[in-house]
Amino acid sequence: MKRRDFLAAAAAVPLAGPAVAQNTRATTLRMVPQANLSVLDPIFTTATVTGNHGFYVFDTLYGVDDQLRAKPQMAEGHEVSADGLTWRIRLREGLRFHDGEPVRAVDCIASVQRWCAREPFGQLLARVVDEWRAADDRTIVIRLKRPFPLLPDALAKPDSSSPFIMPERLARTDPNRGITEMVGSGPYRFIAAEFNSGSKVVYEKFDAYVPRQEAPTWTSGAKVAHFRRIEWHILPDAATAAAALQAGEIDWWERPHPDLQTLLARSRDVRREVTDTAGRMAVLRMNNLHPPFDDVRIRRAVRLSVEQEEYMRASRGDDRQDWSVGRSLWPRQTPFFEDLGEAVMPGDLNRARDALREAGYANQKVVIINPTDFPDIGPLGQVTADRLKRIGMNVELAESDWGTVVQRRTNREPVDRGGWSILHTTGGASAWANPAVSFLVRGQGAQGWFGWWKSDRAEEIAEAWVNAPDEARQRALASELGRLALDEAAFVPLGQFVIRTAFRRDITGILPGSSPYPWNVRRV
Repeated sequence: MKRRDFLAAAAAVPLAGPAVAQNTRATTLRMVPQANLSVLDPIFTTATVTGNHGFYVFDTLYGVDDQLRAKPQMAEGHEVSADGLTWRIRLREGLRFHDGEPVRAVDCIASVQRWCAREPFGQLLARVVDEWRAADDRTIVIRLKRPFPLLPDALAKPDSSSPFIMPERLARTDPNRGITEMVGSGPYRFIAAEFNSGSKVVYEKFDAYVPRQEAPTWTSGAKVAHFRRIEWHILPDAATAAAALQAGEIDWWERPHPDLQTLLARSRDVRREVTDTAGRMAVLRMNNLHPPFDDVRIRRAVRLSVEQEEYMRASRGDDRQDWSVGRSLWPRQTPFFEDLGEAVMPGDLNRARDALREAGYANQKVVIINPTDFPDIGPLGQVTADRLKRIGMNVELAESDWGTVVQRRTNREPVDRGGWSILHTTGGASAWANPAVSFLVRGQGAQGWFGWWKSDRAEEIAEAWVNAPDEARQRALASELGRLALDEAAFVPLGQFVIRTAFRRDITGILPGSSPYPWNVRRV
């Protein structure tokens, strides 16, 4: 019996009892998120589910509109000196944290500094900052060594580690240690007493939140909380989630399983929408610290083996309406996309096998860490395991829940001491759209993303891109960087897809964007 037929049959069967506790109050939104929330700190991890959680609890100095233009959010506005070296950012009046304390300039400075220590765009910004200073409780002064016109864009980064603001006492935490106390100034409070990782996450409206007056768009404008309470119910079984949505036991399923989309489309009480039309890209990452992937020749052999269509069919299904292929580390629908063609990624197992032999592969074990409860990612690891075995690699597919993968990927030890060799992930096109924001093309080594590819040349190009005098030079530098990163297999692209989120027909106000934002959503 085919997987999709089995899932559809299971989802269509009425539940014997409620899989999710019924809560009929009009003031509660019940949601099934994309994955379990196992790490709470959105600065410590780039896990998308943690970033989504961050938008509930925290706010940012700047947000972006639907054209990805930076707009003041917690900031009232800013002034820049004539020489471009001094920025004065003024906070809006009345901003408060969930513990009742006012939001001060020192809180914002400490938060941004912690973000800069871990995030690629932030690292570029930190290199040119001469001084961070609080002129008073509402005024942030940033003095630069040289102009950095993209400063508001950095502080507005909308995806994959946004610069969320938290109290100074939390923001002074070592950037390499996750924070577990969730105190922000966003529209919803995290209810720690009801948090049960793997089962339930609860948020309640923060009554002291003061929304902006502008209309909401992406991460900017009025973040009005219409529900008193939002519950995340962790339902890793797709058939159970589909049945719960159809029965009205949940209101919103963030990422329905692709094999169940046809079933949901037939339900008269369910609507489906693509809220991020640029979509997400799937990628493969190798650990550059240890054999065999500390050898670029072996990483290239893996790249030669990748046949994107097989990955997309395994994870997204046979209907190509919602997915595409592209041999580039710049996503489609972003300014620098450039398909480098089959010469770079032929999907040829014979060529990959020959390249592996020529590189002197010595049968080192390759451990692929892979989630069993994340349908967007799990099939990717299974395809990689199969293809690498077929080219002669010694492969172990280490499958676990997503939370364990997120924890294990931080381990820098060899595989015989709990480390790993390969992982897979996905990310929004907006998060990987240019050299400043995308860790796919950045070579920060030990300071970079898990896998720790080091390339001084990549870092030089990224910095040159930020300071480029015109769009033509930016385009040339982005092309050079994209080619370099793909040549050295910093990451390997596996295809691009869109998500059709699903929700009950009485839910309205879901905004376009790269995250399922909780504001503006209401029941009619």
